[in-house]
Amino acid sequence: MKTSMKFILFLMLASIAITTTYASAANKESLSNTAPKLSVQLWSVRNHIAEDFDATIDALARMGFDGVELAGDFGKFTDDPKGLTAFIKSKGLEVSGAHVDFNSLSDDKFVETINFYKAADVPMLIIGYDTRAGSSDTIEQTIADLNRIAPRVEAHGIRFGYHNHDFEFAPFGEATFWDHIAKSTPNSLVLQMDVGWVNHAGADPIEYVRRYAGRTLSTHYKIKFNNPIIGQDSFDWAGLYKVNTEVGGTQWIVLEQEEYPEGLTPLESVRLSKQGLAKALISVSMSN
Repeated sequence: MKTSMKFILFLMLASIAITTTYASAANKESLSNTAPKLSVQLWSVRNHIAEDFDATIDALARMGFDGVELAGDFGKFTDDPKGLTAFIKSKGLEVSGAHVDFNSLSDDKFVETINFYKAADVPMLIIGYDTRAGSSDTIEQTIADLNRIAPRVEAHGIRFGYHNHDFEFAPFGEATFWDHIAKSTPNSLVLQMDVGWVNHAGADPIEYVRRYAGRTLSTHYKIKFNNPIIGQDSFDWAGLYKVNTEVGGTQWIVLEQEEYPEGLTPLESVRLSKQGLAKALISVSMSN
C-alpha cells in the first residue's frame, strides 16, 4: 500500500500537536490516487452549521480536513450551489459527497436535485437512511429504488450509493439485509459503510469491506455510544484503513460524530476524534 506524503504529514502533525492548535490547512500536499482523503460529515456539527455556516466550515478547515460531506443545510447558499462550492474551496476544502433521501430524487424533484448538486460539483450522492431496508416486507422496495435511480444519477457523472445503519445487518435469508442490497445492485453502486453502526450491530466492518471489494468508495469512521471519541476505543482503525486502501477502493474517509461527551461541543468532539484517528493510524505510516 502506498501512503501519501499528505496523509503521513497529517499523522505526524496530529501526533506531535495532539493537544495544541489546529493543523494549518495552508500546508497541504496533494494525495496520491491510492490514499483516501479525510472528510467530515456536516451532520456532526449540524447545530453549529445552523448557527453560522461560514464560521463552522472555516473551523473544520483549520482542523486540517480535506473535505466535507454535505448534509442538507447550506447556510446562505441554499439557492446558490456554485457559490456553496466556491466558498468551501476558498477554505482549502473539497466536497466529498452529499447525503440525500429518496424523496429528493423522486420523479418530480429529480431534475432540481441533480442540477443543484451537479452545479455544486458534488461527486457522490448517498441515500443516508431508509427504514424499508431493515424489513423483509419492504427491502425489495429499497433495492428497486436504488436500481431505478442509480443509472439516472450516474448519467450526470455523479456516483450513487447507500449508507447503512444497524438494521441492515440484521439476519435476512442466509446473510443480512446489507448483503442482499449489495448482491441485488450493480457494482457501480457505492456501499458507504458506517463503521459505528456496523460495530454496533455486531458485524465486522473489515470483513465487509473485503466482501464487496471496490465498492466502499466512501467510509464513515465513527464510534457509537459509550465513549464516542475515536481513538478512545479498542477498534482496529489501522486495520480498517489498510483494507479500505488495498481492497475497498476508498477515496474518502468521512469522520462522523453523532454523540458528544458531556461538556464538549460538537466541534470540540470532532477535533478530538480527528486527533484520536491520527494517533490510531500512526502505525500505518510507519509501516510504509
